[in-house]
Amino acid sequence: MTDLETRTAGRPGAAGPSGALRRAAPALLGYAAVRALGLLALALWSAARDKSAYTLLTARWDSLWYTRVAELGYGYEVRLPNGDVHSNLAFFPLLPWLERLGAAVSPLSYADAGFVVSLLASLAAAWGIFAVADHVYGPRAGVCAVLLWAVLPVGIVQSMAYSESLFTALAAWSLYAVLTGRWVTAGTLAALAGLTRPVGLAVAAAVWAAAITAYVRDRREDGRGGGPGHRRVLGMLFAPLGAAGYVLWVGHRTGKGPLGYLDVQAGWRNGFDGGAAFARFVAGKFTSFPAALAGVGLVVAVALLAWLCVVCVRQRQPLPLLVYAGIVTVLALCASSYFGSKPRLLLPAFPLLFPLAVTLARLRTARSAAVVCGVAVVSAVYGAFWLNGSGPP
Repeated sequence: MTDLETRTAGRPGAAGPSGALRRAAPALLGYAAVRALGLLALALWSAARDKSAYTLLTARWDSLWYTRVAELGYGYEVRLPNGDVHSNLAFFPLLPWLERLGAAVSPLSYADAGFVVSLLASLAAAWGIFAVADHVYGPRAGVCAVLLWAVLPVGIVQSMAYSESLFTALAAWSLYAVLTGRWVTAGTLAALAGLTRPVGLAVAAAVWAAAITAYVRDRREDGRGGGPGHRRVLGMLFAPLGAAGYVLWVGHRTGKGPLGYLDVQAGWRNGFDGGAAFARFVAGKFTSFPAALAGVGLVVAVALLAWLCVVCVRQRQPLPLLVYAGIVTVLALCASSYFGSKPRLLLPAFPLLFPLAVTLARLRTARSAAVVCGVAVVSAVYGAFWLNGSGPP
């Protein structure tokens, strides 16, 4: 056993799934309560505006693209007057596959199945976040990390028929498997994460970083270079297969080779420009008032993200968490995608919440509960307002 496995084996609740579920129960119950509050606020706000909350959650924006893939397969595209081509090849296949499976084995529609998958995946993600934070910082910090993830301003996306909850669940459990030395499980979950969103490569990178570090450590300790175990090698091989396989398939289907997926993304005006477009967008906010207030808010938000990254490093988070959260953050901020989507793209970067979770865990229970409840109310109201307005892209 590795030292990480030994540590985990000694934890209460690590004896089996039932014990682990009991250990995570406070976090899951708290998460469910926060999400229920958000859905209630959305239902009331939508009713007041004569809109369907369920439609907002399952049949708008990207949700429609996923259900079209589930129903019709790939090949659907929309050509805009400016020449842009929006192709459904931009959407990775795991969520549509699950929607199709749900519709095939039940009376659910594709949209209904997507909603159910999202709800179940959000609970799995909450459990995975708890497992990772509990492993590194203890159960109290684990509960706080889950609640902080639940009360994020765009937390309502966790209940939408989008792929963020599914991806976060797979990423969190893959990282937990890495931390506990379960290499094949980590690689398999990383491959599934790679079939869910392009940023799945961040999970694969975390698996590789941990595996290489473990190899170097083993070589230093035994002095013989021993080489990585076969399970570690298998985990490394499995990890990138999902993302790489889909990207290569898109390139083959479009006839544009290995980089064909980049052309598909370009049709959506998505790409990687190092953050130049985002910087211009923020700077443009300062040309008028009150838009300048939004510009100040964006600058503060980016500064907070940078500070959290620094604190994560100073707290010596395990390397796979740093690699994963760093790549997710860089891709979200430095992509030239629609700027309103950036908070949503940052949802999977849950290790950035751990410094705040540790601080919150040190407060008295009554005080930390008051903080979480207050933020949960604000988050619920904002989510209802957001989805009834411009909503996620």
